[in-house]
This record gives sequence, structure tokens and C-alpha cells, in this order.
Amino acid sequence: MDTVNISLVFFWTGLLSFLPVSELRGGIPFAMAQGLPWYIAYPFAAGINILAAPACWLFLSTLHGFFLKLSEKPRFSWYRRLFDRLIERAREKLRPGVEKWGWLGVAVFVAIPLPLTGAWTGTLGAWILGLGRGKTLLAVTLGVLIAGAIVSSVLLLGIEALHIFVKGA
Repeated sequence: MDTVNISLVFFWTGLLSFLPVSELRGGIPFAMAQGLPWYIAYPFAAGINILAAPACWLFLSTLHGFFLKLSEKPRFSWYRRLFDRLIERAREKLRPGVEKWGWLGVAVFVAIPLPLTGAWTGTLGAWILGLGRGKTLLAVTLGVLIAGAIVSSVLLLGIEALHIFVKGA
């Protein structure tokens, strides 16, 4: 792989790993499909995905108030409706785990590599439920590391299983 291609692979892996819609479930498979070994793809994608927690927290503690104020105007009322929907969904999903296990409930939630259970939703839910910044970052970091290990393992087992059926795959 030449320097330009490897740079693009890292760029797209980082972007996919940071975006709320794909996170690790998109970043790691993309990187590995492009030829990046799992032992590079996993820590890189996980590191980028962990950055979602402070980015989300920063947004919630600064820009969110500005957008809420702006949403009082009819032209921007969509923001409040969208945010209220996201809050309710995150609260429904996270409340039982947080009530039972505290910050570990957030870690378990983030660790499940399914749609809408990643670092962004975990941070939003932790913020809504009043978890502190430090506990949220710890929970999201632990959850992302576990989710990344699960995604990498599933990909590796799938690739290895393919070798049984197809020679040279």
C-alpha cells in the first residue's frame, strides 16, 4: 500500500470511527477490508471512537445551550424536537443499566456493538442521567475497548472461517 492509500485508509477509518452512525462497527471493518491488520485497525479506531465522549460532552456543555435558545425561533424549532427525541431514546435505553450498575451500566451499554449503543449515545445518556464527566469518560473508554475487541474478533473469526471453505481467501 502506498503512502496516499494508507493515508486515505486512516482518514476514512478515523471518520467512520468518529461518526455516530457507524463508530467502530464501520471503522474497524473498513480498515481491515482495506488491508490494515487488526492490531493496527482496532487501537486506531478505538482511540478515535473514544474521542466521541469528550466531543459530545463539550457540545452538550457549551453549544447545546446556544442551540436550545435558538430553537425558540420557529425557523430553528426542529433542533429542540430532534434533541428531545434523542434524549428520550437514550434515557429509555440507559436508565435501567445505570440504576442497577451505575457507570458500569454505561460501559456495558457502549460495549454492545449494535446500532445506537455506542460512545455518542452512551455519553448523551450519561449526561442526561447526571453521571459526572470523569465517570462518563471511564465508562465510554471501557465500553469502546470491549466493543472494538468484539468487532475485531467477529471479523477475524469470520475471515478465518472463510479459509476453511475457500482456499487462498
